[in-house]
Amino acid sequence: MNGLLMLIPLALALGLIGLGAFLWALKSGQFDDLDGAAHRILFDDDDGPKA
Repeated sequence: MNGLLMLIPLALALGLIGLGAFLWALKSGQFDDLDGAAHRILFDDDDGPKA
């Protein structure tokens, strides 16, 4: 029983931290361009190595 008194608030706190991180990522635009990186890898760079 004593273990539950510690684990339940800990689980709730971790869940709130995860929710906060997800909302922060949404607010900062982390999920705006999901296809950009997938398409960017297909384009060749025309720039040669710089000396």
